[in-house]
Amino acid sequence: MMNGPALLTVKQFNQALNDRDVDGMLACMSPGCVFENTYPPPDGERIVGLPAQRLFWQAFFEGSRECEISIEEIFSYEERVVMRWVYRWVDLAGAVGHIRGVDLYRLENDLIVEKLSYVKG
Repeated sequence: MMNGPALLTVKQFNQALNDRDVDGMLACMSPGCVFENTYPPPDGERIVGLPAQRLFWQAFFEGSRECEISIEEIFSYEERVVMRWVYRWVDLAGAVGHIRGVDLYRLENDLIVEKLSYVKG
């Protein structure tokens, strides 16, 4: 399915992220959503529930002037979505950076219940 409901929800979430729209991001997540961040290695921080998600994403956006996640490849099968991406940012000091990675999503009732993030390097 090229544009199934799960895929559309993840694309909507990513657009809200690029718009720095925390409310839009949370609207795509279930109340008990689990997000496993890429940092700190080796396993990343585990953030559970919408209140914790809100705090994480607000702090995430406060840490950079600009940020964007560009989708390199995305596909879905039933309630699963895999998205390969490039994250580019400009930090508060003006330094530019990027990393590449992949997110594994699981959805229920067209809402993200799990977002597991992994990076290269």
